Amino acid sequence: MCGIVGYVGSKQATPVLINGLKKLEYRGYDSAGIAVLSEDSDEILVRKSKGALKFLEEKIADEVIKGSVGIGHTRWATHGEPSDLNSHPHTNVSGTIAVVHNGIIENYAKLKAWLQDQGVVFKSQTDTEVIAHLINYFYEKTGEIFKAVLETLHRLEGSYALGVVCTKFPDRVIAARKESPLIVGLGKDENFIASDVPAVLEYTRDVYYLNQNELAVLYNDHVDLFDSYGNKVIRQPSHVEWDMASAEKGGYAHFMLKEIHEQPKALTDTLRPRLVYEGEKPVDIKFDEIDFGEDWKQAGRIVITACGTAYHAGVVGKYAFEKFARIPVAVDVASEFRYRNPILNKNDIFIVISQSGETADTLAALRLAKEAGAKVIAITNCVGSTVSREADEVIYTWAGPEIAVASTKAYTTQLMCLYLLAIKLGKERGNISSSEYEALLSQIQQIPAKAQEIVDNQTEIQKFASQQFNKSKIFYIGRLFDSASSLESALKLKEVSYMHCEAFAAGELKHGPIALVDSDTLVVAIATEPALYEKLASNIVEVKSRGAVTMAITLDKKGAFDSCCNSVITIPDTDAALASMLSIIPAQLFAYYCSVLKGNDPDKPRNLAKSVTVE
Repeated sequence: MCGIVGYVGSKQATPVLINGLKKLEYRGYDSAGIAVLSEDSDEILVRKSKGALKFLEEKIADEVIKGSVGIGHTRWATHGEPSDLNSHPHTNVSGTIAVVHNGIIENYAKLKAWLQDQGVVFKSQTDTEVIAHLINYFYEKTGEIFKAVLETLHRLEGSYALGVVCTKFPDRVIAARKESPLIVGLGKDENFIASDVPAVLEYTRDVYYLNQNELAVLYNDHVDLFDSYGNKVIRQPSHVEWDMASAEKGGYAHFMLKEIHEQPKALTDTLRPRLVYEGEKPVDIKFDEIDFGEDWKQAGRIVITACGTAYHAGVVGKYAFEKFARIPVAVDVASEFRYRNPILNKNDIFIVISQSGETADTLAALRLAKEAGAKVIAITNCVGSTVSREADEVIYTWAGPEIAVASTKAYTTQLMCLYLLAIKLGKERGNISSSEYEALLSQIQQIPAKAQEIVDNQTEIQKFASQQFNKSKIFYIGRLFDSASSLESALKLKEVSYMHCEAFAAGELKHGPIALVDSDTLVVAIATEPALYEKLASNIVEVKSRGAVTMAITLDKKGAFDSCCNSVITIPDTDAALASMLSIIPAQLFAYYCSVLKGNDPDKPRNLAKSVTVE
């Protein structure tokens, strides 16, 4: 949520800031603004606007804003409605200090009341404006902007990523982070701050990932890092291996469609380094990142926690671990886990899943588990993210940059990691025979190629979407693994098409949901469990007899659903237990085409953001 950029160097700052904000639009926002230290006067030039970034560009199009130091922001409203006034950056009363902020200041009301008692007059409804006035208060006492920022941070409760500029120190940008992500880009005679790497890739691939409670002071020729006490921190920067070409649309109409089509490669990149081969034959699974020692073999339970799409991956993971490793699994929504005083045991394996590695609720659950002494394994797509740094061991999904807000390739690669873990654990614990193990490895090796078959043959899905995108109610149903896959299928449709959609186990139809079924209803059955085809077909007949249009996404080649479904999408043969990595792809495509047909932008769904860094 929200996006921060900052620049200090020899170039004009405004074009750099606007360009960086464009690269962060995928995060979701409702207003944008910049603050530039003027070359012609001792002032900060603040320009901001409600709405899309283009409105800010239009506002400054006929204006020359000279200055080589500045900060910028795209805001997602938390305190105060979206408006020009509530947009960032915010300044102190005299306009000599400007601040951009991601996150939430939980004690802002108390600080605001205290500052008002000191005579400060507030202009906005935001929690961020408190920071600007508090920095000013300590600056007037210390005469030094870094000390003023440091004193301010010690009094803030909540989460923040900050960029600060000051007219009295026009050669620097100060940055700080707690909970919310922030990186520092290292250029030649110029340096940058940003919420995410894409904002700086045009200029540099050398970055510092700021750690929890760290600060950075950026000058045009160097960057100093500090801990929360003001002590200097020395470390080597990280090098980003992917470039901007990886974050461009590459001829696709939308990033979401591009990322759906990238799934075969992403699955290959996630799978291949973790298979051990004898010739062309896979014979084992290895994770260089983790040690399958006694803590895994003797584990009494696995606990998985995540949010949204990653949570749905965890639900599929539950079925996989219990089937292959015969170990009990608890799956929790991270936002619930952190508040319910959860019971954790010393022999639990605790797995957190987060595409961005910055999900606030998931991070809180991770820290709670570590406090309880649990072994924490993270599955994430982002190297250097907070989750990856704080977990005991990290498994990267290697999905590459995912720009569209609605996750697709990150989800299927999360599934791949969970399946590999479950199958390997099953072998280590003696629950899978050698022949079963080899058969599963052979099947899982073919998943990327079969994913390619699906994306290469999507005409039927596109056609069905063109006929059904105006349905008022959509239900996804399935059994066992397919029930779990239904959750993510429904979420994708809700996220990008805004169609009312629910998912539930097919056996629950008669326990209430069937009351909602009528001629305005579409029911999509995910059917990859051959032993349950007959039961699922019976469920489909029930809804069809009440007027619903029906579609099946299935492994079946014998026509089990031909007579009861208006459309049947057949996916390539694979082991039924692995089919969740394939059955989701038609559902993603269906969601995408419904979104486009309804005139929506599937890359930037309303009210959503890519990385949910506040509760």
